[in-house]
Amino acid sequence: MSDLIKHATEKTFEAEVLKSELPVLVDYWAPWCGPCKAIAPLLEEASRDYEGRIHVVKVDVQDHPEVAAKFGIRGIPTLMVFKNGEAVATKVGAVNKTQLTGFIDESI
Repeated sequence: MSDLIKHATEKTFEAEVLKSELPVLVDYWAPWCGPCKAIAPLLEEASRDYEGRIHVVKVDVQDHPEVAAKFGIRGIPTLMVFKNGEAVATKVGAVNKTQLTGFIDESI
């Protein structure tokens, strides 16, 4: 796992995501989710490629269901981009690298 990817909890979500100076890509996932595991390497790559322009944060919905519920997460993986404390874009389901970079580029 990349050192650039952070793991947010109910207690750290506000500081890690909502109060971030940079846009934040949040990955709502769970350890048992196959598609979540499939996109993990792409998120690690994105955390390096977009270093200094966006933060990547993961939220384990199994351990922190209150965070997922607060943002209406119903399926995983769900990717959500936050800017200035607001969710500005959402993508549900696994993505390939082209889809991920397109999603990030159009959101930031």
